[in-house]
Amino acid sequence: MNTRRVAKAAEAIRESVSMTILLGLRDPRVKHVTVLRAEVSGDLRAAKIYVSVMGDAKAQSLTMHGLDSARGFIQAKVAERLQTKNTPVLKFVLDPGVKFSAETSKALREIMPQENTLADETDSHESGFDASDENDIENDLEEQETAENELNEVDDESVSGSADRR
Repeated sequence: MNTRRVAKAAEAIRESVSMTILLGLRDPRVKHVTVLRAEVSGDLRAAKIYVSVMGDAKAQSLTMHGLDSARGFIQAKVAERLQTKNTPVLKFVLDPGVKFSAETSKALREIMPQENTLADETDSHESGFDASDENDIENDLEEQETAENELNEVDDESVSGSADRR
């Protein structure tokens, strides 16, 4: 099957699932969920939805049980969006990558201030460049990246809109 079609279906499924979880579910067990990505089989009959859940292991387990319970409802919403012959069977998978990267960042922040204080003092005295200037540059780069992403999303929507009219 065409990989572009599968990729578009995966993105549509991800969007539909995330909006359904955000706006359509009333299950109190399902909270603090982020839908990261969706992987769809080539025949569009199965889809793995990778989610991240903030909280401890108990909260994550509870949320995953809630998502499994609401799977039929979410699949119905995906069916409305996709309008294909077969609706993919959803399987929710907990992705520990986000939690792992947050823990790694925290550990690095704990280590880095000790090293950065000495490095910042010598750098600012030698170059006249202050660490606050570096933070301003990083913030400007993040704002620029956000603006570029928004433009790309608008371009993607206009391209998909023109493709739908054909």
